[in-house]
Amino acid sequence: MNTLAQDPSAFPDLSADVATQLIGWAKFLTSERRCSPLTVEAYCRDVRQFLSFLATKGPTTLARLDALQPADIRAFMAHKRAQGCGSRTVMRALAAMRSFARYLERNGKARLAPFNGVRAPKIHRSLPKPLSFDAAVQVTGGDVLDGDGQEAWVTARDAAVLSLLYGAGLRISEALGVRRQEFTPDLDVLTIVGKGRKTRSAPLIAPVRTAIEDYLRLCPYPLAPEGPLFVGVKGGQLSPRIIQLTVERMRGALGLPDSATPHALRHSFATHLLARGGDLRSIQELLGHASLSTTQIYTAVDTTRLMDAWKSAHPRAR
Repeated sequence: MNTLAQDPSAFPDLSADVATQLIGWAKFLTSERRCSPLTVEAYCRDVRQFLSFLATKGPTTLARLDALQPADIRAFMAHKRAQGCGSRTVMRALAAMRSFARYLERNGKARLAPFNGVRAPKIHRSLPKPLSFDAAVQVTGGDVLDGDGQEAWVTARDAAVLSLLYGAGLRISEALGVRRQEFTPDLDVLTIVGKGRKTRSAPLIAPVRTAIEDYLRLCPYPLAPEGPLFVGVKGGQLSPRIIQLTVERMRGALGLPDSATPHALRHSFATHLLARGGDLRSIQELLGHASLSTTQIYTAVDTTRLMDAWKSAHPRAR
């Protein structure tokens, strides 16, 4: 749950009516928009910063918000830039402010119009950095961690999680969110709850099922059906940071670049499927992307790899 206070008196720099609307908006994001707790927390933080910025120039009231001008919004964006915030951070703040303004407009408290005159910052979309076929197999195999001083069940657990990231294209939060009762040895498809609480089906190939079964056979803890499939060394919820540290150790052992992260395995899943003739629309469904344009970035990755191969092999390219 987000950390925004639920009492209007907790916001002395805001008028009571603005504080009430802010609290109502946070509840709306959680209950009706079904945003994740982290998204709600980030959006609330962005809007609080905007409201505090406005408060430096006078009382922050609903009348003040209703009289907003595009220049006020651009000034805040420039302020964020001056603080060293990048384009993605500024764009998220603008999205949060628009969401709050839309909520106010729907309640008849303010207008969304001033935001229509503000352009979102341009973002240079960097290409994903997938691992090679061989590196992805090595990272998910778990053999690299043998003799690393870990208990066998921990090594098997990490290998199972990483196998899900590469073998099913899951985000790390999605893999760690799987419940024990959701996996059975004969399961071919796993139901995943992704961003925005949207569900999708992720196929479980044989090596992934085997990796999970090995972990379950070695795990010393009784796993409650409604509890997490993957647990930490004390039997509680496994932290994503543990898996990130595991991949960091693997990078050193395998000589991989810093771009080799748990999320790079998801990139590798999509890129390798595309390279083997996978359909872009199917890959979109498997990744859980809301828009095909998000998935299309992998075509650029594949083209780059082809051009690199051509430049290194074709005699006229030298």
